[in-house]
Amino acid sequence: MGLGCMGMSEHYGRADWDRSIATIHEAIEQGVSLLDTADIYGSGHNEVLVGRAIHDRRDRVRLATKFGIDRSGGDANRRFRGEAAYVQRCCEASLLRLGVDVIDLYYLHRPPQDVAIEETVAAMAELVSQGKVRALGLSEVSAAELRRAHAVHPIAAVQSEYSLWTRDVEQVTPVMAELGVGLVAYAPLGRGFLTGTIDRRKLASTDFRSRNPRFQGEAGDANEGIAEVVRAVAQRLGAKPAQVALAWTYAQAERLGTSVTTIPGTTRPERIGENLAALDLVLDEQALSELAPLGERVSGERYGPGSVGGPRPAAPSVR
Repeated sequence: MGLGCMGMSEHYGRADWDRSIATIHEAIEQGVSLLDTADIYGSGHNEVLVGRAIHDRRDRVRLATKFGIDRSGGDANRRFRGEAAYVQRCCEASLLRLGVDVIDLYYLHRPPQDVAIEETVAAMAELVSQGKVRALGLSEVSAAELRRAHAVHPIAAVQSEYSLWTRDVEQVTPVMAELGVGLVAYAPLGRGFLTGTIDRRKLASTDFRSRNPRFQGEAGDANEGIAEVVRAVAQRLGAKPAQVALAWTYAQAERLGTSVTTIPGTTRPERIGENLAALDLVLDEQALSELAPLGERVSGERYGPGSVGGPRPAAPSVR
């Protein structure tokens, strides 16, 4: 289990630098070795934060970061970029912000609009040759895009949203299994919804969930039924809903035919141990049968209009 660090900089309301550092340190002390960030999280803030947190314990973590979403023109005009020169500049900037000499896992955040994915992956492969990156990853790609990328350079992991209520990546996992590519699941707790601890009415205006379709209106009301099933299973098993949601995600590895790693995000040190306990939680057949249909019950799209990680902006097609 890794730690997703995005919420320590933006998207989930106001964050606290010192508490975020303490959370990262607690994760490392408890054996969490994968930290996940990206150059757009807080427009570089998150990479700086993570770099400060690990400066004296770099040898104890695997560092993953992402590039490819250009927000310089504002979120409404974001672009998904991948030209070779841009790839090189992004990597060098991330290394500087992180304060490290090499990135363990470097992801393309979204498939590029401006060039063919082969050009981008070739540029990423050059970073491996330069010793600046150890392994390559992709995020939110199709099966066809994964095949094309993997033909240029081996892809170690695909990062996609995956949880009880988001299973889109299962359209890609057969190819991942064939190629030996691991799955890194982000938002495995449904951005907190599946934990049963979110009061949708009290979300801050700076919290993007206050505008997320799955949290709001009739869709949000309908999705409360999903959270209730998770709570009921957790109560019967003597566990927390978050632990049930995480345990379900790990339990899919055999069915999917690929390794599964989760990167739940938190800004609270006390959540680290709670989440890690999910690795020891075994869901019985009754629990698995109750949880399996939840993905078909979800209401609302994953992202609202203009969200940073939302659907690919319209652009001329590339080969």
